[in-house]
Amino acid sequence: MTKIPLRRFTARALPIDGQDRVLLLHGFDPEKPDQPFWFTIGGAAEDGETLQEAAARELFEEVGIRANADEFSGPYGSSVIEFCWAQYAITQDQTFFAIRVGDDAVVSFDHMEQIEKDTTTAYRWWSAEELESTGEVFFPEDLVAIMRKVTAASPVTEGGGSV
Repeated sequence: MTKIPLRRFTARALPIDGQDRVLLLHGFDPEKPDQPFWFTIGGAAEDGETLQEAAARELFEEVGIRANADEFSGPYGSSVIEFCWAQYAITQDQTFFAIRVGDDAVVSFDHMEQIEKDTTTAYRWWSAEELESTGEVFFPEDLVAIMRKVTAASPVTEGGGSV
């Protein structure tokens, strides 16, 4: 079956807690449910939206955490990737932004689109060390390097907030 080509310009939101862990989602391609993976929060910018605005909107839609666009720092990396998901052959320009969140941040899938609810199975806060040592699949593959840029740029004070 021929895939539908799709070009997307996306913002990837990296919520980082007071322990320098990033929030990732766990899910699967609906055509490959037996190949789950961890992935960053984010999605395509809508008409007239900046990438930081898209990051803020996606953070709320995908995990229920509210933030303003100007609270994001970065970008901490960008790349163009190609992959297939469902019936699409996607070329994605992705840019990574970070936001510091409290250790008490509540995650909710209530605002996801139905296809996201159907293909997202869990969430987890990951440290760079846990990602380095896991055998589980996660994207992007250079996420640990991106996380280290974020935490070096905004260290956490003992009280749990960024400085």
